[in-house]
Order: sequence, then C-alpha cells, then structure tokens
Amino acid sequence: MIFDLKRYAIHDGPGIRVNVFFKGCSLRCLWCHNPEGVSKDPELMVMPNRCAHCGDCVRACSYQALSQAENGGIVADRSKCTLCGDCVKACQREAIQIVGREVSVEEMVKEIEKDRIFFEQSGGGVTLTGGEPLFQPEFAEALIDSLHMKGIQVALDTSGYASAETFLRLTKKSDLVLFDLKMMDGDEHKKYTGASNEIILKNLKALDDLGIPVWVRVPLIPGVNDDGKNLEKLADFLLELQSVKMINILPYHRGGVEKFRRLGRDKDFKVYEPPSQEKVDSVINFFKQKGFKVKQGG
Repeated sequence: MIFDLKRYAIHDGPGIRVNVFFKGCSLRCLWCHNPEGVSKDPELMVMPNRCAHCGDCVRACSYQALSQAENGGIVADRSKCTLCGDCVKACQREAIQIVGREVSVEEMVKEIEKDRIFFEQSGGGVTLTGGEPLFQPEFAEALIDSLHMKGIQVALDTSGYASAETFLRLTKKSDLVLFDLKMMDGDEHKKYTGASNEIILKNLKALDDLGIPVWVRVPLIPGVNDDGKNLEKLADFLLELQSVKMINILPYHRGGVEKFRRLGRDKDFKVYEPPSQEKVDSVINFFKQKGFKVKQGG
C-alpha cells in the first residue's frame, strides 16, 4: 500500500531518485508533514481550494457520506464512506481523491526502471519512505531485493521504530539508511510522537555494527526539540557511532497542516512556528563544531 511515487527527487539521498511513499506508520508525530502516510488504509481526501461547488460528488454518493455546506463547499462524513470512488469519478476538478493504492513489487520495479538513466548519471537510486517502510516489511524487503537484482541502489528512510529483527533484516540489505532522530528524552518523545524512543535508540546502536552508511535526519521543531539540552544529548549519542556520515537538519514547515484538514483529522496535529533561518544556521553550526558533516535538508 503506497500513497505516492515521486520522480526526480533530490532531497532524500544522493543523486536523482525515485521516492516510494509507503502507507502506514506506528508513530503519531504532532508535526507530521505526510499525514496521509500515517494510516495503513486508503483515505478520502477533500481539497476545498479545487471545489467548484457544483454538487456532482454529493449526487454521486450512494451512502450520503457527502453533503454541501452553506458556502457551497463539501462536508465529508467519513464514518459513512466506503471508498467506492464514485465521488472521485464525478468530480471534474479532482477536488476529491482516495489516497492510498495497492501495488505489486513487479509494478513498482517496472515504473522505477523508467528512470534508470537518471540514477546511472547522477549516482542516485530509490528511496523507500513514507509513512514508514518498516510498517510493511515483507513488501519493502521484496522491493529492495528486486531493485538490487536490477542493479539499482536503495536507501531506506526510517524512524527506526520496529522490532530489532525487522529493522536489522532490512537495513542490512539497504545501501544507505536515512534515520530520523527526533529527541533523546524518552518521556518527551512519547509526548510528541506517541511512543518511547527506547527501541529507536537501540536499533540505531545496533545499526552501527553493520558498517552501512547512515544519514541522521533531525526534524527541527521549535519548542519541542531545538533546545540546547536535547541537542547536546543527541550529539553525544551520535559521536559514539562510526556509521553516521552526515546529519541533515530538516526545519519544520507547515506543509502538513492543510493535509490534516483535507483528511478530516484536524485534531491529530499541532501547528508550530517554523524556525528562523538564524536558528537553523545556529543548529547546523553547533553540529559542525562537534565534528559532524551537516547540511540543511537532504
């Protein structure tokens, strides 16, 4: 189950890449910028900015899951929705979509191979991201194996929140691991993501013994994990690991806010103030002074 396939990606690993977005994630980060990847199931997404207020979708729905508001917009009762897709077909402006579709490994490899020339010329490949690829470990593993048989490199973008057996089995097969590391305090981590970071830290330590290059990705969330105490603990932890080749600082942005609303999950997120460039630069300089190779984004 995936929710997107992004070609010509240049921010999730080296070179030009194809990003495969897996659906399903065990964490519930309040700042998530891909909320359509959290649930493992397909979902109805309504985009008011595209709506023509024509009511075609309402008339097409046999389950009374859609109604028209006083302003002409669409109100969705997702408890009645069966995801039959009739409303999607009726909407000429693509204001209603079903996010999430089942795909086969063969289908994915066929699509990805169309970009082989870009991989070869740029040193790129495929990044499995999400959501969380380890949420669908059998599919992720089969896709990695099939891509490697075609000579295509694979990066695994993960939060590290998975059983040690699953985590190590898939990371061993990856050419690069993009590891999201949010905060060091377990209670704070649970407060903002819904889960402790104990498994995450253990898995990152275990990954260090495999000799696979790791890029640690730190989402910078003002008021959550940008304080000096957390950054110091994070740096101390990473200094003990030989496999960490780079730290990517990912400044919080509000790209996920509208997505949450489109999915009808307004209560599942919190709006933060994006960090200033001055703050981002100071965090980058902090890690550089610790001896890390650091860049914004990545």
